[in-house]
Amino acid sequence: MSAASDYLEVEIRKHIFRTGSFTKPTVLAICLLTSAPNDASTGATIVEPPDGDGYDRQTLNPADANWTAPDSTGGLTDNASAITFGPCTGTNWGSITHWAIVDSATYGAGNMLVYGAFATPRTIEVGDTFTIPIGDLDLTITPAA
Repeated sequence: MSAASDYLEVEIRKHIFRTGSFTKPTVLAICLLTSAPNDASTGATIVEPPDGDGYDRQTLNPADANWTAPDSTGGLTDNASAITFGPCTGTNWGSITHWAIVDSATYGAGNMLVYGAFATPRTIEVGDTFTIPIGDLDLTITPAA
């Protein structure tokens, strides 16, 4: 399950109901997190593994080939390819509990768009990689009942 950030919610409201215009991001970067973000979190305030040590945000640009077609009844789209981080080098990354998608591939930068929790946290130590298998990064916009 995923949640939209305050930033994204405001931009959508301005785009649809006001005179603002929301430009589709040219970069989507997926981040691993060691603590839960909240709606007000940004790319600068989310808690990622240490910068370096094999950790980098992974880019998955907004293109049809990278995401499954949205489900018209359940509002689901998910990753169409595996997303791999690492391997971890130097310093352990700690317990990975959450993920976030931001509009910048630069560590500590950008606007957080959506976020969610992994079903099972995983501790990443030196030599480990972290992979999100195809179809496991679920983004859901639930249609009204």
